[in-house]
Amino acid sequence: MNIIKALITLLAVILVVLAMLFIDFTYKTFSYRPREGKADAIVVLAGGKGRVEEGVRLYREGKADWLFFIGVDPSVRRSDLYRPRPGDPSPDGVVLEKSSRNTLENAIYGRDVIMDKDVRSILLITSRYHMKRASILLRNALPKDVAIYPYPVDTKNLKETWWSHEGSFRLLFGEFYKYCMFRAFFALAPGELRNNPKPANSSG
Repeated sequence: MNIIKALITLLAVILVVLAMLFIDFTYKTFSYRPREGKADAIVVLAGGKGRVEEGVRLYREGKADWLFFIGVDPSVRRSDLYRPRPGDPSPDGVVLEKSSRNTLENAIYGRDVIMDKDVRSILLITSRYHMKRASILLRNALPKDVAIYPYPVDTKNLKETWWSHEGSFRLLFGEFYKYCMFRAFFALAPGELRNNPKPANSSG
């Protein structure tokens, strides 16, 4: 009986700790605020609604000299995403990365595209719920001296009242699980992504 009680107590402690970590994760997820000011590059992780439009808007406003679209479908052309209007920045500063298909590959292939331009600061654009996982992957892929400024995009499928919205809860918990897995991985293997370069396929 003592063993059973000990196991129940241990399980209860683990559940409480996980609940606290999850609440902290959600609090920080909703605490992100778009950064004002410029950076060397705008990095858009393609795939989520509103990300491309926000990246183009910031580029047109002169918030960065480079605009990187990471994880773009191979059939997409630069002119499909950015068509300069009179007075807009040149399309020469817009780069498409077409090899990556998930967030881990976004970080690996995106790193090579970004560093090819000697970038030292980026505005990272992705969906709010995805920001913590994307940030930890890019933080561990890019050189330590490259500043990463989160720039979240809000989506209709994520509600601030996540505890009463099943879709939001599942979305956040799924991201929390993946984030924890990567957090544990980098604790055991720091610098792993930086030490394993892969060729990136970029085009206009």
